[in-house]
Amino acid sequence: MDHSDDSALPGRLVLLTTTHRIAPGLLSWPAWELLRAADLVVCPDPGNPQLPYLREAGVAVEPSAPTGRELVDLTGGGRTVVYLAGGEGDRAVTDELSRLGGSGRVHMPDLELLPGSYDLPGARLLDLVQVMDRIRRECPWSSVRTTEELVKYGIEEVYELAEAAEEGDREALREELGDVLLQVVFHARIAQDDPEEPFSIDDVAATIVDKLIHRHPHVFGDAVAETAEDVREHWLRTKAEEKRRGSVTEGIPLGQPALALAAKLGSRARQAGLSVAEPDQDAADTGDRLLALALAAQAAGIDPESALRAAARRYRDAILEAEKTG
Repeated sequence: MDHSDDSALPGRLVLLTTTHRIAPGLLSWPAWELLRAADLVVCPDPGNPQLPYLREAGVAVEPSAPTGRELVDLTGGGRTVVYLAGGEGDRAVTDELSRLGGSGRVHMPDLELLPGSYDLPGARLLDLVQVMDRIRRECPWSSVRTTEELVKYGIEEVYELAEAAEEGDREALREELGDVLLQVVFHARIAQDDPEEPFSIDDVAATIVDKLIHRHPHVFGDAVAETAEDVREHWLRTKAEEKRRGSVTEGIPLGQPALALAAKLGSRARQAGLSVAEPDQDAADTGDRLLALALAAQAAGIDPESALRAAARRYRDAILEAEKTG
């Protein structure tokens, strides 16, 4: 018979991590198996949202905040100890465990890290919604802003996004996409406070999801689209059915940049098969000449707004060079 001291048996220490972006209680099966079989489950945070669900499942949890050394001692005798991570002291605990393991002077248990739940794609958007909600409640400036006041900022952010994309600056593109996304979330949070017709970011997302599904019958339905042109035809057809416009000009914002406006009008007219007289590029009126150039560019598949911005950037570079050379 083996009369060796059980206290010398190697134990097992598992750091169980969860994400706050997934509803509490929705843990992986390996996590539930571990929690049910463990000799001890320790949670340093009494407000951990997982606790009510663990108790409901019959998992006893000790509400304490042991140090790294104390956790090692708790695994003595071959015990399996689960440390439910997520508190403010986690970094200190893991750092201490690392030091103990590297010292060579402590008989360490088997250390494991087990993710009990994972973030789904898009999970960080929930953080943005929560942060924006708090800012709207507590920031003296943001709490009183209106949709009308923010419009100019949204326009500026979209222009900055366009510039980053056209210049191929990936770091700037990532940042500007975030700034544009902020505008969307901010506007939706303001709309949530409307006393008569409130809606939330979830309503905004639901609307665009429904629209995308309806306009992609070749993806979510039985329609067939083998080419990009087939997809475009599906999109235009379903969009026309949705809008039921009395004129092809409906829905075109007249406040957009003039070249973009001209190109959009020309595109709508051509899609509808309308025969509309276009000004000559040699017309006496400057506006007519610019309109003719914009329509010609659009017909050739060139975005006149982007083309002019690119030319303007080249002109800016020429100015900078001229300034250097004096």
